[in-house]
Formats: sequence, C-alpha cells, structure tokens
Amino acid sequence: MNAPAVDTDRRGSLSSYAPKAMPKILVFITLAALVGIPVLLLGVVMVATTLLKADVIDAALASWFGATEPSGWARDLAYAAGLAVCGLIMMTYGALFSGVVSWWERRIAGRIQNRIGPNRAGFLGFFVWICDAVKLLLKEDLIPAEADALLFRAAPYFVMVGFGLSFVALPFGHSLIVADLNVGIFYITAVTALVVVGILMAGWSSNSKWALFGGMRGAAQVISYEIPAGVALFVPIAMAGTLSMQGIIRAQGGLPWEWFIFRNPAALVAFFIFFTSQLAEANRTPFDLPEAESELVAGYFTEYSGFRWGLYVLAEYGNIWVLSALSTTLFLGGWQIPGVSAEHIDALRGTGVLPAPAWWGLNALSMLVFAVKSAALANVVVWLRWTLPRVRVDQMMSLCWKYLVPIAFACFAFTLFWQIAASSVARLELVTGIALSAAACAVFVLLLLRVRANIRSVHGDRVDLSNW
Repeated sequence: MNAPAVDTDRRGSLSSYAPKAMPKILVFITLAALVGIPVLLLGVVMVATTLLKADVIDAALASWFGATEPSGWARDLAYAAGLAVCGLIMMTYGALFSGVVSWWERRIAGRIQNRIGPNRAGFLGFFVWICDAVKLLLKEDLIPAEADALLFRAAPYFVMVGFGLSFVALPFGHSLIVADLNVGIFYITAVTALVVVGILMAGWSSNSKWALFGGMRGAAQVISYEIPAGVALFVPIAMAGTLSMQGIIRAQGGLPWEWFIFRNPAALVAFFIFFTSQLAEANRTPFDLPEAESELVAGYFTEYSGFRWGLYVLAEYGNIWVLSALSTTLFLGGWQIPGVSAEHIDALRGTGVLPAPAWWGLNALSMLVFAVKSAALANVVVWLRWTLPRVRVDQMMSLCWKYLVPIAFACFAFTLFWQIAASSVARLELVTGIALSAAACAVFVLLLLRVRANIRSVHGDRVDLSNW
C-alpha cells in the first residue's frame, strides 16, 4: 500500500497531509459499532441483572408450575442457570471492553507520540482489536519443551478467574448488580488475589529466567501494594458503615460535594493511594516492572503465545475497568444521579414482578452515570501510561512501604476522628465537600489552560488531526 505524500518545511514539521479516503459505508458501520457495542452490552447487563434475580425467577417458576410448588431441584437449577447467564454476560462485557480500550489506548498513544496510530481496519482503525483477537485465536499454541506443561497451561486461567469473579459484586447501576453481597468489597479483594497465583505459576512453569524474574517481581509488587490499597479501603468503609458495594454508593450522593472523596480530606488522599496501588496491582505503567520489555523481554508471559498470551492481555486491559469501577464506587458517588435519590428510584419500582417503565429509565440513567465516571478514570489510566516513565524496582517498593502504607494508616486514623466530629458538628461534611470540590474544579480549569498553552507553544506548527 502506497503511503500518502507528506511535505515538510525547513524545520521538518508537517505542512500537508493527504488523508486516505474512507468509504462512507465503512464509516457508518464503524460508528454504528462504536456506539452500538457499548449500548447493547450495557442494555443486556441491565436486563439480565434485573430479570435473573431470585424473586423474578420464583415468580416465573410459580407461573410455570401453576398451583404446584416447584421442587427444590427445579428452583436450584433455575438459580444456577440464571447465575451462569449473568456470568457469561459479564465475561463478555469484560472481554469486549478489553478489546475496545486496547484500540483506544493505541489511538491515544499515537496522539501523544505525534504519530497516526491504527487507522486501517475500519474508520479510525476501530476494528483492529477484532483483527487482533482473530489472529491470536489462529496462532499456534506453543509450550516450551522444558516447561511444566500442566502449570503452564493452567496459569492463564487463574488470572482469568480472578478477573472474572470480580464482576459478581461490581455494580453497574442502581439495581444492576449480579449479587449485592454484604461483604462485597471484601469479596473483590479476595478473588483478585488469584491473579498473584497465575503470575507466579506462569513465571515458575515457563522454565525461563526472564519469566521467573517477572513472576517474582509480579508477586512482590501485587502483594506489597495490596496493603496500602486495603488500608485505603477502610476510609470509605468507615464513612459508609458497610462492606456492601451498593451500600457504599447509597451512603453518598449524586452531586460532587456529596461524594466521599470531597466530604473528608483524608478520603481525598486515600483515593490517590488506592488508585496508585490499583495501578501497581494491575501492572500498569509506571509500575509495569513484571513485564518490563526493556529488561525482561515480556516478563512472566515471555514464553506464551496465541490464545494463552491473549488471556493475560485480556485480563490486564479488563482490569482497567475493574479498578476504575472500584474507584468510582468507593469515592466518586458510583451510579448516584444528581438530584435523584436512591429511595425515589426504589419507590418507582412498583409492586409487580416486573418493574415499572420509569424505574427502567432511571436505572438506565444511573448506568450511564456510572459508565461515564468509570470511562473517565479508564482514560486517565491510559493517559498515565504514555506520560510517565517506568520506575525502578527499588523506587516502586520504597514508594509502597515508606510512603503509601504509613500515609494510608494515617488517613484511616484521621477518618475515625473525622466521623466523630461530623456527627457532632452540623454541616461539617457539607462545607468540606463544597470547598474541596470547588478546589478540584479550579485545578481542572488550570489543567485545561495548561493544555491550551502547550498547544499554542508549537509556534505556528499545524496540529494535524485529519486522521484522528
């Protein structure tokens, strides 16, 4: 394929560019997929998590069997089928999100590094992630001759199980959750620990020094950063008084000054500690030491190829949604709609087996609010990868043990006294929330001004967005 002609002036800057012609039908199909895939997936999640609840299944069984009480095995079988369908939908959502965010990351990387990025498979190169998936499925699955074949094959599935089980207790909206466990946040921190097992198994079973170094780094990093992340979790838990994911969201509000991150000064610090620790646990830059390509080839999955390699990448990009959704739930108000209370949505459900139409509308709106917040944080994760350099191993561990852990404990201790003061001083949290949210808005405006100044600092060089 011939490259388009590029003319440069004496300074070597881009002065003209002839973008590749794109058929309108392909543009239409790409935009339809770009909008339709998220809408379809979120719609299926909303319908499935509502209709596959225990009370709805019981009502369906009662109407099916009539006056006859359904047997215990029939009810258990229906419950198991409902959970299986929800699990399949959630895993499909995680997989498709991983593919889309991998495309988005490559587009962002292209902009940051002053290059075009993927633009050939569909409009804006959107279908490149589908091409990658097909390629990985068709590639040969190689197992090193000296590797422990059983552990080598099993390791990716431990990572996938830890990733997939986290969706059980992750909320998507007001009533849109597979299982609202009363220990939801504790459950998520427990199941995600399986990722460490998969990383260690991959490093050990590969019988490669690069994989072993990456596996040991990954285990040390993930286990270490679980401590500041777990302590930072105590801050929103203490403020909400519950371990339930939905309960934590209901303890907040829809307006920014009603979010935990702004109602307590220590919660603002705890948010950054938790977010940083989650980046390290997800092996994202600047903490991608377990797979540092400049040192360890590809780290713990150096010897993997094809589908099994794809499982590791799928879990890595899917964990971007998990950490973004967790941060949104714990600190940013979750699915709370500004001006609409959770009790008002509860009242709109009605007494019938199926909810009223108004209830469906507000649940869809709550899902949209949650998705926008989580997507914004996911974009920050991508932004950080292509902005910050990789840290050294000693710097990574020093940051964790010398700084994040003691600061997280200090935030938790401060929160205990803050809750006592908030119960005694009227409007303390309201005043603090308004002040901190106003300060956050001011910082965001300064960021936008800085970005505009950077764009203007190119001294007349044209910013080419023709292929964006």
